Amino acid sequence: MKVVRNYLYNASYQVLILITPLITVPYVARVLGPTGVGVYSYTNSIIMYFVLIGTIGITVYGNQQVAFHRDSLYERSKTFWEIELLQMVNVLLTFIVFGIFLLLDRRYQLFMIFQSLQLLAGAFDVSWFFMGIEDFRKTVFRNTLVKLATLASIFIFIKTKDDLGLYIFILAISQLLGNLTLWPYLKRNVQIISFKKLKIWHHYIPALMLFVPQAANLVYQQVNKTMLGNLDSVNSVAYYDYADKLIKTVLAVVTATGVVMLPHMANLYAKGKIESVKKYLYKSFEFVSLIAIPLGFGIAGIATTLAPLYFGSDFSISGLLLIIEAPVVILIGWSNVIGQQYMMPTEQIPKYTASVIVGAIVNIILNVPLIIFLGAVGAPIATVAAELTVTVYQLFVVRKQIEIRLLFTDFYKYLISGIIMFALVFELNITMRATVINLVVQVLAGIVCYSGLLLILRPRLVIEGKDILRDKLRRRRN
Repeated sequence: MKVVRNYLYNASYQVLILITPLITVPYVARVLGPTGVGVYSYTNSIIMYFVLIGTIGITVYGNQQVAFHRDSLYERSKTFWEIELLQMVNVLLTFIVFGIFLLLDRRYQLFMIFQSLQLLAGAFDVSWFFMGIEDFRKTVFRNTLVKLATLASIFIFIKTKDDLGLYIFILAISQLLGNLTLWPYLKRNVQIISFKKLKIWHHYIPALMLFVPQAANLVYQQVNKTMLGNLDSVNSVAYYDYADKLIKTVLAVVTATGVVMLPHMANLYAKGKIESVKKYLYKSFEFVSLIAIPLGFGIAGIATTLAPLYFGSDFSISGLLLIIEAPVVILIGWSNVIGQQYMMPTEQIPKYTASVIVGAIVNIILNVPLIIFLGAVGAPIATVAAELTVTVYQLFVVRKQIEIRLLFTDFYKYLISGIIMFALVFELNITMRATVINLVVQVLAGIVCYSGLLLILRPRLVIEGKDILRDKLRRRRN
């Protein structure tokens, strides 16, 4: 039950991170327009490279190391301070590099300075510690308050296209404040360790090993925006970015299992319980298929109405981009299970790194011709191809360690249900008037259709879920 509870907390946390800007998107899109949104997205894609360099691989590495030592207060505390000090030093050095970058590239310089607050926020990010001790509740509730304050600030202060700089500042400062609000909770979980006993540099190489896959991962998350801004226009960046934001919001629900299961799997592996690791892997993979397929097919089904209705008529093309990019919800969900929930906890980081690097290379190679000839449409095509490459590569690597067929035992049942649901929702979407009420009707119709088909096809996970629910009801009656 703890894993399930942590999944729900982390799913809420990941959705919260993405949903705050999404709530403001309809307003911001109309106030700032495609150009303003494009400038924000382009400068944000640049600063994210520096944030990644500053925090190296600490988010994942710190999570993993704290999970290894969480049963010992001293070791846990020592590990925390060593990794956090390393993070602060590295962010400071990265700020120097960022300053040099600003001197060489003066485009959008003021906006880049505002964006740099996100780099400062990286120095104080200790969410990895709470994830490592499997305490997700604090990050959810504390950040909820900060995100709500950010939401209110945007609606209160952003009024015209001239407020673009203020918009960037509000989003960046909220990231910093959100990270700082977690620090008061540390005193209950860590103790002060003498600086002389800390050895921060022995964490550098292992963290750097995790930096490589994260860097590659960021490449095919952010490089599309960077390349669109350089090869096409900032307007195209806006069209793609808003479609991508919706996809990432859906993905937050799907990939939340990865952050929750990583420390759990790492702890099981450290105790030598390999069979338990595999058991959880099969369950997690099927669970991801269960939720990723309807989410991916569902967002594609309503895309042509959702984009102009939500973003405004200037962003109609984002609907097409949503349909093209929708398959990554399933592909990233799978690669998240294989990579973060199995390969990383079982110390196969080089193989995981290789998979992400291959995906990044595919993305960059395809991006150039696709963006040049197709503009904004080319970016999501390259993204899908890259994610497919990563997933296939990872499955190939682990094929002799696990039984691949057990991952896909009931996949066809979810796929059939998803395809039929998509056909129904898409038909409703193109025949009904574009209104919010009709959109809600289409979503509800999709949920009922998918759920009903699963009850008919009876995949193993659904049967187990029904049995658990029946047992709970029986205990309550008794």
